[in-house]
Amino acid sequence: MARYTEAKCRICRREATKNFLKGDRCYTDKCAFERRPYPPGQHGRRRKKASDYELQLREKQKVRRMYGLLEKQFHRYFKQADAQKGATGTNLLRLLEMRLDNVVYRMGFANSRDQARQLVRHGHFLLNGNKVDIPSIQLRSGDTISIQEDSRKIPAIAEAREVLARRGCPDWLQVESEQFAGEVKAVPQREDITYPVNEHLIVELYSK
Repeated sequence: MARYTEAKCRICRREATKNFLKGDRCYTDKCAFERRPYPPGQHGRRRKKASDYELQLREKQKVRRMYGLLEKQFHRYFKQADAQKGATGTNLLRLLEMRLDNVVYRMGFANSRDQARQLVRHGHFLLNGNKVDIPSIQLRSGDTISIQEDSRKIPAIAEAREVLARRGCPDWLQVESEQFAGEVKAVPQREDITYPVNEHLIVELYSK
């Protein structure tokens, strides 16, 4: 499966927003977006008026890359969100937030969503007491996530737990840091998703 393997900081600069793809580095002065807040390439500093289509496309690309999804995967989530009751954009963000790899990241058990995806695939987590290795599993309210006892000394997990206080944990999740576990208290509402995302542009793009 094709994956983006180039410098992740270029993504943040291209989408003109900090997507926190590099974990703890994004909170330091080393963050490339803080040092060079303009698109990469020799014409990155040029200012031009973006068309409506470009704004819609860039918003879709920003969210897709934020959660580390391929185009077909993202489109599948959109169709699923469109088939549900309620606002399609809110449903889409909720589906993305309730992915297992995202919840692992949001609970502070990984430094980034990419790292969370890798840790889940390697079988370091338990979902409701059962070993899982599928990052895209959709969680529900009441689900519990814990780290396997043999995996609790992994340096990446220990480092991520130290960064949690700086990053913060959303209110719809509850983390028991000493027990290496957490629980999904509720399904996230739109106001709980604080990333700078305009989901209406994505809906407009796919509605054409």
